Amino acid sequence: MQLHFSPSMRSVTISSTNGFVDLMKIKVTACHISYRTLFHTILILAFLLPFLFILTAVVTLEGVNKCSSLDCLGRRLGPKLLGRGDDSGRLVKDFYNILNQVNTEQVQVDVNIPDNFTQLVSEMKSNAYSAKDFAIILKGMMERSEREIRESKLQELTNKHFAASSVSKGIHCLSLRLTDEYSSNAHARRQLPSPELLPLLSDNSIYHFILSTDNILAASVVVTSAIQSSLAPEKIVFHVITDKKTYAGMHSWFALNPISPAVIEVKGVHQFDWLTRDNVPVLQAVENHNGIRNYYHGSPKYISLLNHLRIYLPELFPNLDKVVFLDDDVVIQRDLSPLFEIDLNGKVNGAVETCKGEDSWVMSKRFRNYFNFSHPRVSESLDPNECAWAYGMNVFDFHAWRKTNIRETYHAWLKENLRSNLTLWKLGTLPPALIAFRGHVQPIEPSWHMLGLGYQKNTNIENVKKAAVIHYNGQSKPWLQLGYEHLRPFWSKYVNYSNEFVKNCHILE
Repeated sequence: MQLHFSPSMRSVTISSTNGFVDLMKIKVTACHISYRTLFHTILILAFLLPFLFILTAVVTLEGVNKCSSLDCLGRRLGPKLLGRGDDSGRLVKDFYNILNQVNTEQVQVDVNIPDNFTQLVSEMKSNAYSAKDFAIILKGMMERSEREIRESKLQELTNKHFAASSVSKGIHCLSLRLTDEYSSNAHARRQLPSPELLPLLSDNSIYHFILSTDNILAASVVVTSAIQSSLAPEKIVFHVITDKKTYAGMHSWFALNPISPAVIEVKGVHQFDWLTRDNVPVLQAVENHNGIRNYYHGSPKYISLLNHLRIYLPELFPNLDKVVFLDDDVVIQRDLSPLFEIDLNGKVNGAVETCKGEDSWVMSKRFRNYFNFSHPRVSESLDPNECAWAYGMNVFDFHAWRKTNIRETYHAWLKENLRSNLTLWKLGTLPPALIAFRGHVQPIEPSWHMLGLGYQKNTNIENVKKAAVIHYNGQSKPWLQLGYEHLRPFWSKYVNYSNEFVKNCHILE
């Protein structure tokens, strides 16, 4: 059988080739689709079908839920084929609006707040929460978490405060045993320094270091590290000042553990004739002030004369002209004799400034960090952006100091803060010193004194190794269990663990 199409595509003739002449002519009416139109339609479909296949595959792969029906697939493909995006952007925008609305509302006390995420999901499934209900519950959960975090941090700080301000068992044991040794052992009571070395205590041609502390172990580390790091230990004189209750133990330690060729003097505050209530009347007010006792939880460290002693050093050592004052939580790693050659340009206090440095947390301290500038007396007298400086390693020119009214200024501001019920400042002895020494501070190179090892866990170890003096200021003291383990070796390597008293008191075990 053969088919014959007329040239105009208007008729089709069917003929048989089996020996019979069978003819059939079919006319195609004009309303039928032309060949040209059919060809174009097939061409367009051939072009679109691959894209439709790819789009279907992508949608199927992207989908989270399986589509098992043409209706589902249609709902998913429809918006894409019509050029419309999904509704996720609009839904997110609507949810943002609900969050903003809930942000201004208070979470009612009767709202049931889930304890955890699993419980939240379970309650959402069973209660069919609206978006607003979900936002309110979410806000309630976050507010509760914030309260718990604040309470936890406050508890942590309180515990750290008590741990840092209390005396550890080992150090208390050391003090008791050495005090007992002082009463029973004549060698522990021998004169410090020996009579022939007494003239060196007022010799301004050698290097004088002053240390004020009631911590025997800490004092031993400061003295030992300074002598071992010195290029000329025979030219070093240490003046160790302690309180009356610690004096016997402190004297015993240095009498039984000589630091030759250096010279050491140990004195109690009760042995200074100048330290009378007439000369320091403000300190009696400090000790008796209930607000201070409550603020520091009764800890004597912050309200004792020993803590304020550095402001009276020129009067306590009238024959000395220049000294280096050290805190008991420092370690000396380099020879400090060049400090005595620094020109202070007529200033009193050579100190490291703490408002600029590599560590943006430790070295970012300005007056606004220490004073209450909402108080008119503070705001009218001080500049919040004025750079602070560090206690702990200071070069003091006593000759220049005696020409100033630093002590009187210190007393005046201390009294004013007491009268204002501690509303000018609250923390320690540095704030009144920042005011008293204004205009009398000469900045020195920061590498002389590195701070923050008692509260900056992420201290740069390489910088620690390079610093002349490292300072464990903060609550995590190296002799306490809460000290940072990776920073403790810089301190503990100067502890004499072979000493009989240290071993028997199980220091840092």
